Amino acid sequence: MEMPRTIWRYLARNTTLEPQIRMQAQLALSRVPREASPSAIKNRCIVTGRGRGVLNQWKMCRYEFRMRALNGDLPGVDKGMW
Repeated sequence: MEMPRTIWRYLARNTTLEPQIRMQAQLALSRVPREASPSAIKNRCIVTGRGRGVLNQWKMCRYEFRMRALNGDLPGVDKGMW
């Protein structure tokens, strides 16, 4: 859903196009749900949906990452000891 949104935004903001085409693009853009914006989808935990404290490599919040690492559910992750 990100690609059509990007195209509609470009068409709606392009001042060299006819106003009718720009208006149609703006209407199409307004029909797209707000949840489809890339920034809203970007950093969410895949387990809980939490938006804060998300580790990008694992796509999990820090709490879920810690619990799964302690249970041994994540391969290659060990508890740090020093």
